Amino acid sequence: SSHEHKLNFRKSKEACLNYIQDALLQKQWKRAAEFLTCYVESLEKDYSREHIGPSEMIWRIGTEILWHHSQSSMKEFNCFMEQMKTLGVKRYLKVCLEHVFHLLCNGQIDEAYQNLSLAESWRFGEQTAIQDKEMKLVEAYRGLLDYYSWSKQKNILLEHGEDGFSDLAVEQEMHSYFRKAAVNLKEIIKIPGVWDVFVKCYVDLLEFYGDHNEARQVLNEYAYNSKFPANPNAHVYLYQFLKRQGESKKSLISALKILHDIVPSHELMIDFNTMLQKSKKRKKRRLGLEVIFAALDYAGWKENEKGWSCLARQVKQIVISEKHLDWIKQEWNSRKDWWPAFHFSRYLAKRNWQENKSLSYEKALVAGILLGKDCKYFKHISHQGCKAQLKRFRMLKKFVNRHNPVYLRISG
Repeated sequence: SSHEHKLNFRKSKEACLNYIQDALLQKQWKRAAEFLTCYVESLEKDYSREHIGPSEMIWRIGTEILWHHSQSSMKEFNCFMEQMKTLGVKRYLKVCLEHVFHLLCNGQIDEAYQNLSLAESWRFGEQTAIQDKEMKLVEAYRGLLDYYSWSKQKNILLEHGEDGFSDLAVEQEMHSYFRKAAVNLKEIIKIPGVWDVFVKCYVDLLEFYGDHNEARQVLNEYAYNSKFPANPNAHVYLYQFLKRQGESKKSLISALKILHDIVPSHELMIDFNTMLQKSKKRKKRRLGLEVIFAALDYAGWKENEKGWSCLARQVKQIVISEKHLDWIKQEWNSRKDWWPAFHFSRYLAKRNWQENKSLSYEKALVAGILLGKDCKYFKHISHQGCKAQLKRFRMLKKFVNRHNPVYLRISG
């Protein structure tokens, strides 16, 4: 019966999809391709009985298989994507964008640009308005490729400029790419979202032509507009721009303070700590200690020599002056239960000494102050350093022994 046929078809379709999923998870691309072929053929055979539109799964699964299959070629991939574009207008622009990404990954920039231009001219009644966001992305990526062409022409011009020669044709072509790129890039970054690559390229264009005020406005909007999602990179780009412009330390510190609040483990915390340490204001120096302690809470900083050097330098200054020991105590109180095992174990002492003696020196200084002269890490490093007759390690041992009462005050 018709009902029984439909029921059997649905069961076989679900079973086929399960086999495809299993093959994909096991990275069995050939097996997955065979099952997908069966799946598509079964859909085609059933059209006479029940209209089942081509599923988005065919596009998604087929793309994944072709991208990884050892015997697939770019020609086959292009053919498949062109077929997918004709399956339904609702997904047309999405398929176009994915096709462009694959072309770019294979270095086919001209083909990618051509596909973007064709997609940009696409119109299909009400669907054009519905897919406005996808169209904006198509235009933005075309702007990105125009920026790429502009950058190539700029490099040619700069090379000629070094020889005192200016190629007018190259300059005109470069300005043409600039205008096209600027229009599309400017449009996409007006929409709330994460547009890092587009913002960077647009700012580069503006800076090259000396429009620093516009560049500043774009970066401020990207970083501080509440309609945009929180984005650490927005504050990184603003800080880098301010630094290039030679802005005051107050402005630089302000930009990095927000970055610290969002990502306390960011690599720019070294710059932030250095600026704060040099400040004459006690409040900022206190913040500097907080910043570097917070950064070293993260596993990615365990062997960051610059990070440990910053902490060692500031801790040493405080210990020598015997002022603000309460700063160290406050930071240490929340860490004394887990930092010893996390940073100052005997195992880490051995490994750090073998791999990076400068790192082990900085860490040993901090360990000696925070945990005293009997700390396993400090004892191992100072012993190895003295055994190797390294002067700085003998001085390190004397310094920690002399200031051991500080440890008692910090530990409470």
